[in-house]
Amino acid sequence: MTNGKPHHVGTLSPEMALLGLLYAEAGHGYDLHRRIIADLGQVWHLSQSQAYSILKRLETRGDISVQEVPQEKLPPRQLLHMTEQGKTNFLAWLDTPSGGSTRAIRMEFITRLYFLKMYFPQKIAQAFDQQRAEAEIHITRLEKTLADLPSGQIYNQMSLEMRLKQLRLVLEWLDDCEENFANIKQLRK
Repeated sequence: MTNGKPHHVGTLSPEMALLGLLYAEAGHGYDLHRRIIADLGQVWHLSQSQAYSILKRLETRGDISVQEVPQEKLPPRQLLHMTEQGKTNFLAWLDTPSGGSTRAIRMEFITRLYFLKMYFPQKIAQAFDQQRAEAEIHITRLEKTLADLPSGQIYNQMSLEMRLKQLRLVLEWLDDCEENFANIKQLRK
C-alpha cells in the first residue's frame, strides 16, 4: 500500500496483458501470443510456450474458461473466454498504479496504457497522475533513505543515487508520454 491506496506488486508477468486481450472478445492462445508480440513485444519478451503456461495458470485460477471448438481432421481448438472473476481482476489491475520501480513502470504501466487506450481512454489522464504520484512517493522515500545512510556506505549510496536519477527521469518521461497522448487526441478531433 502506498498513500493508503494499493499498488500492484507482482512478479512482472504478462498475465494481465494476455488476460486483457480477452476483455472485449474470446480468443485463441496462438492469436493472443501473436498480438502480444506485435503490439507489446518490446515490453514483454514472451515465448509461445510461456504464453500457453500463463493461460493455463489463468484458467486454473478461474480468470479464464476454455471452450473446445471441434475441427475437421484436427484436434479441437481452445477458445478462451474471460470469466467474471477475470474481468474483476483485470479491471482492478487496470486501475492500480505500478509502484515506484522503474522496471514495473516500464512494463506494467505501458501495458496499462495500452489497455486504457483500447478500452477506457477517458482514464488515461488519471493513470498518468496516479503513476506520477507513485514515483514522487518513491523519490521522497529514497531521498530520506539516502539522507539517513551512514557515511562510508558508498555502494548503498551509489545504488540509491542511481535509483533516484532513474525515477526523476521517469517523471520527465511520464510528462512527455502524457503530452504525446494529448497530441494524438487533438489530431483525431
